[in-house]
Amino acid sequence: MPDSAEQLQQLYVAGFDLQTFERYPKAVGVVRGECVAMLLPLPDGVQILGAPGWKIGDEVGVLVEKPNRKVFQWKGTEVEATEERLATLDAFRRDLKAVLSGSV
Repeated sequence: MPDSAEQLQQLYVAGFDLQTFERYPKAVGVVRGECVAMLLPLPDGVQILGAPGWKIGDEVGVLVEKPNRKVFQWKGTEVEATEERLATLDAFRRDLKAVLSGSV
């Protein structure tokens, strides 16, 4: 069974920043560049809350589909989900899961 504190340490060593977000007091934000995921530390390891997203200010923009385009959105704020941003988010998600599974 993985230890939450050890997993968070491994994420830090792997180049992810750990942040707290006022909106999510029980979670730990894991950030690399503009990508962010919220993790919930549990006795049997950390759990990813929702889907990783794009950092918009101090919030997490979620990926949504609009007519003919994709955007990261938080309330009324949108950031275009360009191919480059989507590729960056995919790499972030892949690397995050690799560290949490212990395969890195």
